[in-house]
Amino acid sequence: MKTLTSLTVMAVVAAGAAQAGSMSEPVVETPVTPVAVEPAAPVNLGGDWTGGYVGLSFGALSIEDDSDDDDSASYGVFGGYDYDFGRFVLGGELEYQGADDLSVNGVDYDGISRAKLRAGYDAGPALVYLTGGAAHVEDTTGATLGLGMDYKITDNFTIGAEYLADKFDDVDDADGDVTSDSIAIRGAFRF
Repeated sequence: MKTLTSLTVMAVVAAGAAQAGSMSEPVVETPVTPVAVEPAAPVNLGGDWTGGYVGLSFGALSIEDDSDDDDSASYGVFGGYDYDFGRFVLGGELEYQGADDLSVNGVDYDGISRAKLRAGYDAGPALVYLTGGAAHVEDTTGATLGLGMDYKITDNFTIGAEYLADKFDDVDDADGDVTSDSIAIRGAFRF
């Protein structure tokens, strides 16, 4: 019996030693502090189109009435102001487009002046727009309609293209109504 008691005591001591070695300190968890997350600012894909601009254009202009037509290279100057409402841009523009030696039925057409509104879609660095308004040639006022696109090279410089169609009623010495078509490459400084 002495052997059994000795074996029992050794087993209890061994178990206690084994358990004591595996005891680890209790883990104290620190509470997680919430982090404040600020909402991301809206992504601006090409800048704001709001502001004034002035520029130059070069292209081609053709004028015709019911019995005659002529075309010529053209040059122009323009200026305006746009307001960007997000993806919608609304603006106004004044333009003069001149041409050399443009004559239809003996009427010389030195140039066309235009006052236009334009409404467009802000596609980031590009602005695609429709335009319309009044056009003036040889003491006659008519209508102009067109479409165009401007592209930002930098925040202050754009290049673009514009097509315009004009219609004039009762131009002196013309044979019927006078219409014109023009296409121009444009460069503008924005401020």
